[in-house]
Amino acid sequence: MHAWFTPCLALAPALSIGLAMAQPREPAPARASIERGRQLLAQYQCGSCHTIPGVPAARGEVAQTLRSWGRRNYIAGRLPNRGDLLARWIVDPPALVPGTAMPRMGVSPEQARAMAAYLLSLQ
Repeated sequence: MHAWFTPCLALAPALSIGLAMAQPREPAPARASIERGRQLLAQYQCGSCHTIPGVPAARGEVAQTLRSWGRRNYIAGRLPNRGDLLARWIVDPPALVPGTAMPRMGVSPEQARAMAAYLLSLQ
């Protein structure tokens, strides 16, 4: 083994810990919040435009499907797909992406957090 390689091996655990810490994970939402989000997506008739698995009558074809939303990297092709940003997007899409076709629906921040929890649970 080369002399320079041994110190690199010693740094490997520290580097992997540092990388793990650089990507903070959001706490998993409670099952009740996820279910509430599903109900709210139906109540606000998000399925008029979007197809949303698990939401009755959510077979809209005007906007993109929300299938496997939890696997996506971006919201509206621009914003990182994180719970906090998704909730802000649901409350006021034009504030985050001016000119978007997605309207404000009068969703409260608390409701938006539950809706985001449901969408992010879709794998």
